[in-house]
Amino acid sequence: MPDARETNRTRLRRLTQMDKSQAVAGANNALRDTWTAGLKPDDIVLRVGLVQLPGDTPERAPLVRLIQSRGIALRFYLMALFEAQCRLRVGDPWTSDRPLTGLGSWSDFIAVDGAYDTKSKTYMPDTKQSRDSSDLRLRQIQSALQTLEGLGPARALVTVPRAKGGRRRLYAEFSLMKETGRGGHQTPDFYTVPRNVWSVATVTVPADFFLNGWIQVLHPSEVATWLILRSLSQWARNQHTESGVYLYGRARQEEFGMQRNSWEDACQRLRDFGLIRHAHSGDLDSDPDKLGNQMADWWAREGRERYEPYRWQVTDRGLTKDALKICMRELTLRQKTLDAGAETRARKKDEPPAGQ
Repeated sequence: MPDARETNRTRLRRLTQMDKSQAVAGANNALRDTWTAGLKPDDIVLRVGLVQLPGDTPERAPLVRLIQSRGIALRFYLMALFEAQCRLRVGDPWTSDRPLTGLGSWSDFIAVDGAYDTKSKTYMPDTKQSRDSSDLRLRQIQSALQTLEGLGPARALVTVPRAKGGRRRLYAEFSLMKETGRGGHQTPDFYTVPRNVWSVATVTVPADFFLNGWIQVLHPSEVATWLILRSLSQWARNQHTESGVYLYGRARQEEFGMQRNSWEDACQRLRDFGLIRHAHSGDLDSDPDKLGNQMADWWAREGRERYEPYRWQVTDRGLTKDALKICMRELTLRQKTLDAGAETRARKKDEPPAGQ
C-alpha cells in the first residue's frame, strides 16, 4: 500500500504546480465559456447505468472499470457529457465538431500539472514540443479515448474511427456513446441527452462540479465515490435527508468494485473538502465550516455503532467553492498531521524501552 505521506505530498505538489501555471483556472474558464454560450444547464443529467447496471446484469458498470484505469478517462467522459448538454436539448443525438487542440478545443477543458523530473524533483520547462502543456493534454485525451473505447465491444463509451488501413486512430472524429456503453447490436448506441425523470433512471450532477474545478482536482476514486453516494441520495431521498445513505462491504465491493481502503479514504477526503458529511439533522445547504455543523458531524461519526457502516449526506454547497483552493488547504493540513505522526513514531522507536 502506498505511503500516505508520499501520496499526499505528491498530490499537493501537483496541485501547487497547477495553481502556479493557472491550469485549473484556464480549464474552468473554458468550461464556463461553453456553459455561458450554451443552454446553461443547472444540472448535468446522467443515466444511472454509468454507476450501476441492473441487478440481473452479470458485469459491472463502466464507472467501476474507470476507477481502476489510470489517466483522465472518467474525467474526460464526464466533461464530454457536460459539453453535450450545454449544446444539445433533451433527446438530441450526439454530434460535435470540436477539435482536439487549439482555442475552444477539448484540450482546453483539461488541467494537467506538466512534465515532472523525478531525479531533480522539478518541473521541466514548458518549451519543447514533447513536453509542453498542449502536447501533454493532447496525449492525455488520446489515452482517455483509448481507455473509453477499450471497455469492450458492448461497454465502450466512445468509438474512434480508423484511417484507411485500420491502424491509425482518428481521435478528433470520436463518437460518444450512452452511459451504459455501445451496446450489443451492430448499430452503436450513440449518446442522446436524457430527460431527468424517474422512468429513465437518472442522477443529476450540479454544473458547479465542472465550473469550479472539482472535476479537475478530485481523484477518479473520489469522483466515483461521490457519484455513488449521490446516486444513493437521489434514489432514497427521504432516507438521505433523515439518516443518511451508506454501503455495506459486500455491496460496495461486488456491485461497485471498490475496496474498503479506497472507499474509506475517498469518503474522508470528500468530507474534508466539504462535499459530504456524516449524517445528522440540519439543513443540507448550511455552511459546513460553521462550528455547529462541525460539532454535529463529529458527534455523528463518534456515535456510530461498532461495525456499522458510516452514514453520509451529500452537501452541494461545497461545490460552489473554489475546488483548487479548498483541496490545497485541506491537503496541506493533512500533510502537517501525517508528518507530525511520522515524527512521533520515529521518536518513540528511538526511545529506550521502559526500565532501562
